[in-house]
Amino acid sequence: MADWISFFDSDHSIYVNARHREVHARITGGGMLAYVNAGDAVLDYGCGEAAYAERIAEKAGRLMLCEAAPKLREALSARVTSNPKISVLTPEEAAALPDASLEVVILHSVSQYLSPQLTDTLFLLFRRLLRPGGRLIVGDVVQPGTPAWKDALALLRFGARDGFFVASVFGLLRTALSDYSKLRKDAGLTRYGEAQMLEKLTATGFSATRAPVNIGHLQTRMTFVAKPA
Repeated sequence: MADWISFFDSDHSIYVNARHREVHARITGGGMLAYVNAGDAVLDYGCGEAAYAERIAEKAGRLMLCEAAPKLREALSARVTSNPKISVLTPEEAAALPDASLEVVILHSVSQYLSPQLTDTLFLLFRRLLRPGGRLIVGDVVQPGTPAWKDALALLRFGARDGFFVASVFGLLRTALSDYSKLRKDAGLTRYGEAQMLEKLTATGFSATRAPVNIGHLQTRMTFVAKPA
């Protein structure tokens, strides 16, 4: 986990250009908004840049953004500091939130970078933080047997559809030569089948289903909706 935090805290090339970042934020934010009701208290855990944050905050009552990478967290804090509905938290601060204080917790595109044991620990934390009837959204779960080339092909199709195809080609080449490829090979990604993730959520106190559509453009991945049992 520490290696992945360091990577995302660096000047990485996950986004191939500004257009990619913009469209990704719009699609991801839109997918998240579908699970947020007006006035909800929302925790986005492992939020990254959270370029969609202001959009979600318009609908939510409170939006708490939790990010472990210190430079990323500092930049995020500087960006949202004028918005009274948004706060930026460390993982330790998120863990100290009061019991049953949230309607929605989002863990999007994070589970692949965590050990199964740490994921269990987080699910137990989220179970404690959610109010009765609250919702845990676990998005972008990587399935076993999904090769890297499928993600690359999805990015090229995404770029062709949304106006950054050429940049996506060069971006894939940069990524292939970057620390991301080395980390993906050495540290790997944690993957779950549908039944595995449902079992994990059930074991940590949730009743869960797989959503029909994954949040984001990668439909080879999965989103789960879980409620405290």
